[in-house]
Amino acid sequence: MATKIRLQRGGRKGYAVYRIVIADERAPRDGRFIEKLGTYNPNTNPATIDLDFDRSLYWVEAGAQPTDTVRNILKREGVYMMKHLRGGVKKGAFDEAVALNKFEAWKNGKDKVLNAISEKEQKASKDAAMKKLEAEKKVNEAIAKKVAEKKSAQAMANAEAEAATEEAPAEA
Repeated sequence: MATKIRLQRGGRKGYAVYRIVIADERAPRDGRFIEKLGTYNPNTNPATIDLDFDRSLYWVEAGAQPTDTVRNILKREGVYMMKHLRGGVKKGAFDEAVALNKFEAWKNGKDKVLNAISEKEQKASKDAAMKKLEAEKKVNEAIAKKVAEKKSAQAMANAEAEAATEEAPAEA
């Protein structure tokens, strides 16, 4: 049986969330699957991926063919990097400990980049919120100034009218 690692769509209309599954290549996209490997949410920045690393590595080494998107996800999570390092261990280029150290160094660098993207996104949204708040404060100040001018003009008009009514009975 030829197996594929592919995405199975879920979520609501306009907000797709995917499962990463192992399925027979003849099965429909959202149909029967052999095993669920994780989830993929492309709606966040950066995309949220929850993956069973060991099972994914097993299936890749067993010959399951991923779709293009799933291949990119597996590369991002380091499944293909670990497969490559395990190949080096099998050939005798280095031992298991060196392979794990190389993988950890690679993963830490990758995590650092993803954290930088996440922090940049949070800072941008915070700056946008601050700009919006400042603009709203300026609008509120302008409205308050107009209201104060209107009230002072109305108070002056009332004072003049009161002064005129006090002078009129004295003349009569």
